[in-house]
Amino acid sequence: MKERIRHLLKTTKHRLANRGGRSPVQTIAVCAAQVPFFQGGAEALVQGLVDNLRGAGYDVDLINIPYKWYPHEQLLKSIEIWDMLDLTESNGRPIDLVITTKFPSYFARHPNKVLWLIHQYRQAYDLFGTEYSEFDPADTKAMAFRDKLIAMDTQVLRTYPRIYTNAGNTASRLKTHNGIDAQPLYHPPRLAGRYTTDSYGGYILSVGRLDKLKRVDALLRALPHCAEDMRCQIVGTGPEEKGLRALAGELGLGERVEFLGYTPDDRLLEAYAGCAAVYFAPRDEDYGYITLEAFLSRKPVITAADSGGPLEFVKDGANGLILPTLEAKLLAAALESLVRYPDRCARLGDAGYEAVKDIGWDHVIRTLLGEEEPA
Repeated sequence: MKERIRHLLKTTKHRLANRGGRSPVQTIAVCAAQVPFFQGGAEALVQGLVDNLRGAGYDVDLINIPYKWYPHEQLLKSIEIWDMLDLTESNGRPIDLVITTKFPSYFARHPNKVLWLIHQYRQAYDLFGTEYSEFDPADTKAMAFRDKLIAMDTQVLRTYPRIYTNAGNTASRLKTHNGIDAQPLYHPPRLAGRYTTDSYGGYILSVGRLDKLKRVDALLRALPHCAEDMRCQIVGTGPEEKGLRALAGELGLGERVEFLGYTPDDRLLEAYAGCAAVYFAPRDEDYGYITLEAFLSRKPVITAADSGGPLEFVKDGANGLILPTLEAKLLAAALESLVRYPDRCARLGDAGYEAVKDIGWDHVIRTLLGEEEPA
C-alpha cells in the first residue's frame, strides 16, 4: 500500500508540473540504437528511462533501430534512417517530446527534443589511435571518413537546445572533440534498492561484459602474485570469455577463478553482498554501473587512473583504490590490501555508499523534461 501511495504521489506531481510548464508533455518517444543480440549498460539505461517515465505517468514508447558499424558505409546508412524518420506524430497523435540517446539515434528530427548522450561512435573519438579502433591513421580514405563522421555529429548536435550526458567523462569527450558543452546527469543502476551487504569474504568480484576494454585479463594476471587462497568471481559474458578462460588455465589458477557467465539478478546480488571488494578497471569507461552497484552494496572499488567514469565516484583511499597502472604485482598488492582486512573494506564501502545513495530517477526525469537543472 505504501508503494502504491508513493507511486500515485509521484505521478500526480509530474502531471501537475507539466500543466504549469511551457507546454504539457504527455507522449514521449525515447530513441535508441540496438546492436542485435547484445545487452549492455546503454540498453539498461534506456530501458530504465522508459520504465521510470511510465511509472511517472507519461505515455512512452521506445524506438529502437538495429544498426551495424561495419563496413564504414553502413554507419552513414544508419544515420540516414534516423534522419528520415517523422517523429512528430503517430497515427494522428502528436509526440510531445523526443529523448535521444547514443549514436546514431541523435540524428532523429523533432521540434522538441533533448539529448541524454550515452556515447558517440567511440572508435572515431576517444578510442582513435588505440588498438580498439578500426580507423588506421595511415589510411587516407579512413581518415576522410572519420572527419566526415565527426563533422556530421557536430552539425546535428548543435541543433539541440539541451544536451545532458550519462557522466562527466562523456561530457568531457563531447567538449574535446566537438566543442559542445553538456551537463552530466547521473542515474541509478537497474537493481537500486535491492543491493545488500552480507560479509567481506575472501574473494574479489568482477562484473561486466567480457571484452578487451574491460581489462579483466589484468585481474587474472595479478592472481599468481597473490597468496594461493586469493580467489575471484567473474560475472558476465562476451567475446573475450574463451580467451580469459584459456588465460586462467595457462596461469594455473584452477579453482581460484570462477566464471559465472550470465547471472540472474538474485545471484548477482548475492555475489556483491559476499565479496571483499569489486575490481572494475575498464579503459576510459563512459559511466560504469558497476561502481554504483559496488557502492550500494557497501563494497570498495579497485580501479585505474585511466578508467574514466569510475573516477567520478571512486576516491583513492577513501572509498576504494585508484592504481596508476594495472601492472600485475601492483594490482596484486592492492587486492591483498583489501581482502586481508575486512574492517578496511567495510569502512571504504560505507563511504562509497554515502557517495551514491541519493542518485535517483526522479531528478533525471524532471531534468530531461526541463523542470529542474542537473545537480
